[in-house]
Amino acid sequence: MAQIDRRDFIKIMGLGATATAVSGLMSKQLVAGSNVQTRPKGFYSLPVKGGVKKGNVRILHLTDVHGQLNPVYFREPNVNLGVGDAYNRPPHVVGKKLLKAMGLKENTPESYVYTYLNFEKDSKRYGKTGGFPQIKTLLDSLRAEAGGRQNTLTIDGGDLWQGSGTALWTRGVDMVEASNILGVDVMVGHWEFTYKENEVLSNVALFKGDFIGQNVRVKEDSLMSDTYATFVEKYDGSGLYDEDSGHAFRPYVIKEVNGARICIIGQAFPRTGNANPQEFFPDWSFGLREEDMKELVAQIKEDEKPDAIVLLSHNGMDVDIKMAERVPGLNAVFGGHTHDGMPKPVKVKNVDGHTCLVTNAGSNGKYIGVMDFDIQKGKLNSIDYHMLPIISNWLKPDPEMSAYIKQMRSQKYTKDIVESRRKDAFYNPKRLGKSFEEILSEKLAIADRNLYRRGNFMGTWDQIICNALREEYGADVAMSAGVRWGTTTLKGDWITMEDVMTQCALTYGETYVSEMTGKDLMSVLEGVADNLFDPDPYLQSGGDMVRVGGMDYSIDPSQKIYFRITDAKLDNGHVIEPNTRYKVAGWATVNRTPKGRLIWDVVRDYILRNKDTDNILYLPKINHPTLINVNHNPGIADYPGKSS
Repeated sequence: MAQIDRRDFIKIMGLGATATAVSGLMSKQLVAGSNVQTRPKGFYSLPVKGGVKKGNVRILHLTDVHGQLNPVYFREPNVNLGVGDAYNRPPHVVGKKLLKAMGLKENTPESYVYTYLNFEKDSKRYGKTGGFPQIKTLLDSLRAEAGGRQNTLTIDGGDLWQGSGTALWTRGVDMVEASNILGVDVMVGHWEFTYKENEVLSNVALFKGDFIGQNVRVKEDSLMSDTYATFVEKYDGSGLYDEDSGHAFRPYVIKEVNGARICIIGQAFPRTGNANPQEFFPDWSFGLREEDMKELVAQIKEDEKPDAIVLLSHNGMDVDIKMAERVPGLNAVFGGHTHDGMPKPVKVKNVDGHTCLVTNAGSNGKYIGVMDFDIQKGKLNSIDYHMLPIISNWLKPDPEMSAYIKQMRSQKYTKDIVESRRKDAFYNPKRLGKSFEEILSEKLAIADRNLYRRGNFMGTWDQIICNALREEYGADVAMSAGVRWGTTTLKGDWITMEDVMTQCALTYGETYVSEMTGKDLMSVLEGVADNLFDPDPYLQSGGDMVRVGGMDYSIDPSQKIYFRITDAKLDNGHVIEPNTRYKVAGWATVNRTPKGRLIWDVVRDYILRNKDTDNILYLPKINHPTLINVNHNPGIADYPGKSS
């Protein structure tokens, strides 16, 4: 496969680096933007005790950026149901109940960034969130506040290299370079592994920090392969870390920060091998590997004698909480995968009797988690945690990062752009010669409502995808994975090609159509529901329910598998019958490479065909499932469908 030349890309990065670096950021860059609502005084100032900052070691945490280099809108969920021990426990409380649990008030900047409440109104009041130029500004300020970068660590919880058109077209290189400018010291992965192994290893070599993962192993057959050894050697040994243990990457790193020894253990998404096509990582295996984690922590404490041990995880928050309870020796967990914006950590009592703080820093560059350790003479005295929202208008963009992004997006779309795993769909000839910026800024239609994805069930962006698939194939039903990445488009705004790519950009975006019996269709829905609502977090996938277009159904999350889904019928009222065959369209299949067009082209064409003479795209119906036995669950509010 052809690839973007890394040296050419580094040249582009160099153009961005010619911008003047900013120093003295404590006051100069933290300025209000031109939005109507100005930044409250002290919004980005962390509290101090007795005039002294708490702690002497600072860890700065981002996660699940999903390729979003520029500021975006992202609506938080109004449905995030908790089952089993997770019932009524953050992050499975939403809206006003979340604010109450976190000690926050309504009609505030915090209400806007942490909940769905008044999203349409407050999005106009406060503007977009995230953006790497703004993140860089705040990170540099937080580093300066801590006495310099040498007193801090910046860590990323993965899902950094995927989720945008530019990430797809550069094979994640745009995000690697941006994270280098940002100053990321350590990261783990999930969607990173959905590029080819050689692309992953090349990116790891390009990354200036440490890429770690105790639960990513080289398969035994591959360990014995001369081909794999040569393959790894080509990328400066960045892949196979330990031939004896079989770790594909370093399981942990020790960093000296302000005189203290901090151990960071890496945990990649455990179910990568099930959730994503194994053809992208044929030599690697994944898993929870809890027992290995316990042994590793014990060995680190014995041999390395660190002052603190933290887990940088892509497990998902419920899994992190269970693991923090069961693995002794962890002081904190910096979590990702489930996109939970949690302003306060969950305090977990460990099996060794100590408290472990479990955090999760949301998604799309919307927050920075800040954890301060007070370590004196080898003793950890206290831990203090805050999460800071990135309200883009309130932070002056860093000029170096801004210049880099501008130059990167000026790159031309060429035949070397690899869009998919199918050779005859590598590129779109209509885009040849255009810059990334030109392609992504194409206006398609005006949204008739807020278009969002995040939530346990159908989102309005998901409905567009399902409608497009049904129209493309004349299908009875369309299915789209319940992934949690994808930004929000506001009502009345133009839907651009960039918006489409934030919903669809991945390396296996081919579409398909097939026939399924009603029985098989129901089995699929039941299986996905079990991944979401099994009471044991270790058996959950961490995503949301598969989106289904053209069909309605009822679901009772409290039931067991094969008893949750009832009353399934097509939009025309036809009841789904076990032995009847239905035409089902979909995309992003894990097990095979379909021959259908790429999903972003299918969605783009659907939008252009279905807008009215005023350029407005109307959605006549949203296939919201009916929810049963959820009325008292604090993880649901203002649900648009019926519930009982």
